Formats: sequence, C-alpha cells, structure tokens
Amino acid sequence: MPAAVRSRLSRIAVAAPAAAALVLGTLAFASPAIADTTAGDPSAAKELTGSHPDWATPQADAGAVPAGTPATARVYLASRDPLGLAAYAQAVSDQNSPDYGKFLSTAEAKDRFGTSDEQVKAVTQWLTGAGLTISETNAHYLQVTGTTDELTRALGAQFRNYRTDDGTHKAPATDAVVPAAVAADVAGVEGLADTVQKASSNAVSVAAADADAQARAAGTNQPDADPAKTPKTLPTTATCTDGKYGSKTATGAPAGYEKNEPFAPCSYVPSQLRKAYGVTNAKVTGKGATVAIVDAYGLGTMEADANKFSAAHGDQPFAPGQYKEVLTPNQWTHQADCGDWSGEEALDVEMVHGMAPDANVVYVGANSCEDPDLNAALSNIVDNHLADVVSNSYGEIMHGKSGDLDPAVIAADNQVFQLGATEGITFMASAGDCGDNSPGAAATGVNCQADTNQAQTQWPSSSPWITAVGGTALELKDKSGTYGHEVNMGDERSVLSADGKSWTPAPGQAPFYFGGGGGVVKGEDQPWYQKGVVPDSISTVAADGTKSATPQRATPDVAMSGDLVAATLVGFTPAGGAYSEGGYGGTSVSSPEFAGIMADAIQARGGRPIGFANPDLYDRYNTRAFHDVNDSAVHTKRGNVVDLGMVGGALKVRLYKIGADYGLSATKGYDTATGLGSPAKGFFKSFTFKQNSQDDANSQGDDNSQD
Repeated sequence: MPAAVRSRLSRIAVAAPAAAALVLGTLAFASPAIADTTAGDPSAAKELTGSHPDWATPQADAGAVPAGTPATARVYLASRDPLGLAAYAQAVSDQNSPDYGKFLSTAEAKDRFGTSDEQVKAVTQWLTGAGLTISETNAHYLQVTGTTDELTRALGAQFRNYRTDDGTHKAPATDAVVPAAVAADVAGVEGLADTVQKASSNAVSVAAADADAQARAAGTNQPDADPAKTPKTLPTTATCTDGKYGSKTATGAPAGYEKNEPFAPCSYVPSQLRKAYGVTNAKVTGKGATVAIVDAYGLGTMEADANKFSAAHGDQPFAPGQYKEVLTPNQWTHQADCGDWSGEEALDVEMVHGMAPDANVVYVGANSCEDPDLNAALSNIVDNHLADVVSNSYGEIMHGKSGDLDPAVIAADNQVFQLGATEGITFMASAGDCGDNSPGAAATGVNCQADTNQAQTQWPSSSPWITAVGGTALELKDKSGTYGHEVNMGDERSVLSADGKSWTPAPGQAPFYFGGGGGVVKGEDQPWYQKGVVPDSISTVAADGTKSATPQRATPDVAMSGDLVAATLVGFTPAGGAYSEGGYGGTSVSSPEFAGIMADAIQARGGRPIGFANPDLYDRYNTRAFHDVNDSAVHTKRGNVVDLGMVGGALKVRLYKIGADYGLSATKGYDTATGLGSPAKGFFKSFTFKQNSQDDANSQGDDNSQD
C-alpha cells in the first residue's frame, strides 16, 4: 500500500495527494485547561483541542498565510440535548430499561434530539458575522467558505504555513475556540488544516493481495516457481479443496507446518455460509427487513451483476423493487484520488443478499471517499430511515505519525449512530485487516496503513455505538457448508521456491500477511454492555500496552468468516471490463455478512427492529447463540497451500498458516481477535419472541447454551 494511504479500514483513509503524510488537524470539545469550566457552565467558550496539529511546530513555521487566502470548513451541529440523546439511545437498547424497544419515528427523533432552528440560526449568525459564507447546510452541519482571515475572526486562531516532508501546508497556529454564545451548538469543526482525510475500499481480492505481497518482496529472492523444475504431482492449474476442509492433500508440495498439508478451500459461496452460520436451519431469509450499504460512488451494473452471481450459484436474483440505490453521480468528486470501489460494493451487496435473500437492500453511495461525504451518507439513512440495518466496510487508524483522527469526525459519527439507535437502526463496521495495526504488522501486512505509530484500533469500529465485526478463518465439514471450526483471521505467507523444493521464507519465519483487527480503545470508557463480559485483564490495557485504572472499550464485538485463505467468491463487471468472479477476503466480508445475519434476526423476532445491537449481543454471551472461537481448541490443519496455477509462465504456489493474527489471538471467552465469537445455531432462536413478548427475547434456556 502506498505511503500516501491512511487506512480507514475496513475505512482506509488516504491523505490528499498534496499532503500525503498529513492528517487533518484534530479538534475536540474542550481542552484540559477549560474542561472544568465547560463542565460547570455549558455557555463557556469551547476550545477545539488539536485544531493546531502536531506537525505544525515552531521549527517548521514558514510564515503567515497571506491575507485573503481561500478557506473552507465544515461546522458540525450539536444535538439540542446531547446528554438526553445518549441516555435514550441506551435506554431503548437495554433490556433492563422500561424504554427498551420504544423506538422513535424520524420526526420524533428530530424533534427531541435534532439540532433546533434556534441553534442553526445562532451558528449561522456567528459564522456570517465573521464574513464567512454558508455554502451548504442540512440538519447536521454548515459548510462555510471564505478566507483564512475570516476563519481567524470566527475562531480566534491565526493561520500559518508549515514545512513538511510533503511540501508547505497551512494550519491554525493555535487551537481554535468556539465562542461561548454558540459553544453548546457546535459539535466540532473540520477542515481547518489544508489536509483531507479520505477513505478507500477495504475489499481485498486474493489476486490483488498476492500481487501486493510480491511487489513488497521484490529483490528478496522470492521468484515464482519454474514449472519445469517442480514436482510433476504439483498441479499447474489453479487447485483448491471443494469439500471438507483439509481433505485434499497438496501432493508434491514441500514440507510446511504440518504433514500432508491441504490445498486451501475453494472460495465460499453464500449457500455454504448460510448453512455454516445457522441461517438455513433457522429457515430465515431476512424477509421484512431492509439493509443499507454505505460505500463511495456506485457501480452501474450492480443489480445485474448481483443477479448473475446469484443465478450462477443456485440463489434467487433480486425481485423487482427489492434492490434500490441512492446515488447523486453529478456530485461525485475526487474519483481519481479515491480509487475504484467496485469490488467493495459488489462484495457488500452480494454478501448481504446471500445471507438474507429476501431482505430489501439499499445501496447508498457517498459522493467521495472523504469522511464528510461518508458521514453525509450515514446521516441520510437516519434522517429518512432508509434501513433497519447498516453495514460499513471501511475504517481508519486513530493515531498516526502525522496526527490523530479528527475528534470532529468522531463526534459527528457518534451523533448519527445515537440518533439511529433511537429509531431502531442497527449499525456495524469492519474491525480491520491489519491485526493490532502496530508498525510491526504494517511492515508486511497487505492491508495496513504505513502511517501507524502504535498498536491500535480503528474508527468507526471503535465507537461504543456501533457493532465492530472482526474476522475468522472458517473451516467447513463438507461441500454443502456444514460448520466445522473457526480460528482467528490471521495469515503468514511463504512462496514456493523456483525449484519447487522449499518455501521462502521457511515455515516459522514467514511474515504476517493479513489478519482481523481488534484491541482495546485508548481513552474510550468501557460501555455498559461490556461490563461483566470483557475481563479487566483485557479492558484495562489499551492496544499499545497503555494501562488504565478503569476499563475501556474493547473490539471487536463479534466475528465472522473473512480470511483470504478461506476466501469468499464475488462477481462483478469492472468499468470497461467484463463480468468475472474471484475470491475476496477481509472484515469487509464479515461486516455485510453479519448485516445479513441481523436482517435474518429481525425476521426471527417477528419483524421487530433490533436497533443498537450490542446490548442484546452481550446478553447472549456464553450461550448457544455464539461459537466461542478458540485457537487452542483441537481442529484440523493450519497449513494451507494456495495454488494459483500458471501466471505469466511461472507457477504461483503459496503456503499460508492460518490462525496467525498479529498481536491478537482467539482464546476461551471474550477476546480481541473475535469478540463474543461467531453466530451459532442458537442465534436466531434467541431472538424469537414468545407470544410477541419482549420479556422472552433473550431466553437463556438450553437452546442458548454455549455451542
């Protein structure tokens, strides 16, 4: 991955070409110096801590920004009752609350917790009074344009130029301040530094990941095998195990991690995944539920591709009106910088439809991969209640060499998630594909952000208001999809030597290649639903080893199949190309997979929405609702041979070790590799209402005991 890429995995954030290694200046609600004042007096001025970014040092100062320099910013609006919003979002999601399940309509949510007209008027007057122009407005933000002089007038911070490795860039010379008169009306301000946070697709194809790894290994004596020198028993055509995991021995391959290592599984199709995770047995199809998928842009052939894929693998295509899109192509921007999202979109749509064949699917394409546009797509879903369940297969690290994630983004996203919770909308996000996201993982991982400066979790899966979905490597008992076993999603990779007699690097010395994300979120208090489930031994130690006196938020919450070795089949038509199918992996698989599961769960409970799912999920801990993914349990082989066949005159054969995540492992009980575990045969029955009574929604009888 290029150095210019900041992973917002499963949102991967990409810095703007003009500022590849820089991060938007971080903004916060109040600095420690005024925290006590603002806590006691809501009308006190609000210092935007971090709006003066770390890279803007006195040593790098290149002088004042010239008067009249154009500038833009996004001012996110606060709820009229932020404390009440958080409290009600919790109450309707907690079975122990008398308000459990009492969801609001969109109009009711707006009236109770949206930004008031008076707040919008006050913020508008403040901004226009400083000379700024309101160029765009909605229920969540005001976009302003003007000059840096006018921003200084509004926020009290001078703007200066700073020398960086990527050229000269402007930023506030001090932290900006929102005046007392509107401090309670502003959630955050984004865009004061001239760098841009972006997201990129997190879908990873088997072929692209292998090519990336080969490029990284260039010059390190890892040529592909010469078919004339390899054992004749080793196939020169692409070969995989189409049946019981581990049953097809890679005859002719050199010794690896174990004796008689198998060819890796053929890429899984939806019918196998439905059976493995209990959907088939429960006879649920997601009927009556609607799932929204958020990505950037839109693939013009998506519905036709999904229908072709379904028909090719024994499933029904979308019925008329079952699939819809919310797109504004005339407003798309930054397409050259954001890259191609087609594979991600196809993966997400086909996975949701595959896991919940009768659910309605709404694809909501953001106008770019930038954070503000992705937030706008999420807001649109909540403002118009477009869906019951929302999948987000993107993410970004929260701490980097060039700065931290903008707290304005965090505040804006969390407010949307909370509003969604009051309406009964379930949000989930991929937990990442780079293990613990440490520099060590990033050195060799194919879907990692090189900018990382510490082991850490990612956003938005780190939010306490979203279900973070991690990854596993799924092992099936047969071709139909009978569940066998799971280990954590983590791979080490070696290449067959030119003479076909050994692996490079040797087994045991192979580098980290790909793995599910997770860990404890530094500085985020443990949410109520994790109490009593996530042990203090986990929750008091952040991903980077920082210890806390109090428990913190741990991720992921759940996990599902997503490994590249046990890949998932996807089919689509790329721009200017022809329809084709290939294996994909990542927690970009896991998130839409679980979104389909939650649509099925809504059907299982009689069509009643679930809303913010984490409290219900943690109530099912240590029951038959989940497979407790445990790497130490007895299971079949971890070594897997991936034979890609002849490519460019060379034989591409790889050896992978699964269950080898970086910095994370799956243990008995909750763990930061797989969370509570993956859905088991009791999952759907645990959501069934007896006589439509909420009191029976989480019956803990024998059917829900640990599987």
